[in-house]
Amino acid sequence: MEGSFGIFEILRLIGSLGLFIYGMKMMSDGIQKVAGNKMRDILGAMTSNRFTGLITGFFTTALIQSSSATTVMIVSFVNAGLLTLRQAIGVIMGANIGTTMTAVLILVFGFSKFSIADYALPLIAFGFPMLFFKNNQLKSAGETIIGFSVLFMGLDFLKSSVPPISPSQLEFLIDLSQHGIFSTLLFVVIGTVLTIVVQSSSAAMALTIIMCERGMPLEMAAAIVLGENIGTTITANLAALIGNVHAKRAARAHFIFNVIGVTWMLFVFPVFLNGINVYMETTPIGVPSAENSQATKWALTLFHMSFNVVNTTMLVWFVGTIANFVTKMVPTRSDEDEQFSLEYIGGGIMNTPELSLVEAQKELVKFSGITHRMLGFLKELLFEKDKKEQKIKLERIEKYEQITDNIEVEVADYLMTVSQGELSDESSKTVRSMLDIVSEIEQIADVFFQMSLTYDRKIQTKAWFTLEQRRNLLEMFDLIDLSFENMVMNLEQRYSDIDLEKAQSLEEQTNKLRDRIRKEHLDNMGKGDYNIDSGMIYNDLYSSLEQVGDHIFQINEAIAGKV
Repeated sequence: MEGSFGIFEILRLIGSLGLFIYGMKMMSDGIQKVAGNKMRDILGAMTSNRFTGLITGFFTTALIQSSSATTVMIVSFVNAGLLTLRQAIGVIMGANIGTTMTAVLILVFGFSKFSIADYALPLIAFGFPMLFFKNNQLKSAGETIIGFSVLFMGLDFLKSSVPPISPSQLEFLIDLSQHGIFSTLLFVVIGTVLTIVVQSSSAAMALTIIMCERGMPLEMAAAIVLGENIGTTITANLAALIGNVHAKRAARAHFIFNVIGVTWMLFVFPVFLNGINVYMETTPIGVPSAENSQATKWALTLFHMSFNVVNTTMLVWFVGTIANFVTKMVPTRSDEDEQFSLEYIGGGIMNTPELSLVEAQKELVKFSGITHRMLGFLKELLFEKDKKEQKIKLERIEKYEQITDNIEVEVADYLMTVSQGELSDESSKTVRSMLDIVSEIEQIADVFFQMSLTYDRKIQTKAWFTLEQRRNLLEMFDLIDLSFENMVMNLEQRYSDIDLEKAQSLEEQTNKLRDRIRKEHLDNMGKGDYNIDSGMIYNDLYSSLEQVGDHIFQINEAIAGKV
């Protein structure tokens, strides 16, 4: 019945909104998959300073049509050490301008005489067969086309689902806007809540444009847009609640940047809107009014764009200040705490599978560093005579072994989650290599723990080593130390591009040293130069170190794609 808006109409509105958001996400994901492999290099090259970062953020968001996706992507790069927090803030500022292109896209293709929705089904017919291609790039391109079409189909349904504002309702809205700053604040809150509920600033913006078409005054719509700017940052902050320190800082920086913008805008809101109206008078579209909804929609889009441009132009000079402030807001935990938790993998923030490998790679480097420290403790135990220090080092090795068990599970689970996404052949191979590497590093930690038990046995039985035995073990420790350093260096490189020559040489040296030590050891045992207990302990230690050398070489082979 005309004028009624019951449960069916509400469900139709929610369904239309869902279709719009699904189309937006599908299009964004498709574009990211097409560009994902090279996006890291592009962003790394184009964020040398705050201004190039700003431009990069603008074009990236304008391309993938999602400021949230850009923000999550940037957080992953900060986690992986590819971008500093200051560079990331510059990109986020650019993303705020880039997201205004979505409103322009919606307005041009969704509200003009030429509407993409009219061509949505033919476009889907074109993109659908591409989903069955073996080429991942073509499949992703097909997703992008279908997502683009579904987005505008959802927008078309939205337009028909939102009822027109009646004269009495319009009068009520106008009454609400008569209370100055309090009215503006009310609509800012409405915009914030709306964006949090729909979880998409683009969808909230589309709804606001439709409301303008139905008769909502520019003043209210503009205040709602300001709220949407805050709402979109709250979504990112909620996602970062279970993320790491870097994710939290980037999300806080986004929030502070937008809140500062909305705050100063509230003080000049009437003057700013008057400027928009004056400009609109000079255009063929005319002045925004209830009768001229076309002008209201364009004025709102112009407000959205100009606000973000002015805000960014003002605050881009304070990137360092914002970075310092959020660093104090979200302080780094103590070094002791930082060592024993995942640092680069952001919990709850999963970007495209291709880009997630960057975080996993960095985590493997840290994992190997923690395990390498166990080698240092064992080396120190070789010469440690103080009973208290011996006990402390043995306890630390045991604690580190428990930590490596936990890290292995968490990183392996993360890689398994990544592998469930659509990966290129090269990235699938990298995931397999990483899973092998995680297992090998944990096995090294197990060997080190067993060596600590052997040390403990030596201490309890009061066994002693000769000067020659200590020198041989020290030589073996130093060689394994070099192998570890070479392995960590290889872990930091782009996988499959490493040269195994040095790793091979160190592995051969380790085997030769083991053979020499074993021969000398057996000869000395035959002569009765030292007792059986110390001889067995000595044999266990150098054999274990050679075993570690084998694991290290297998890790290098996995990095090179030989496994």
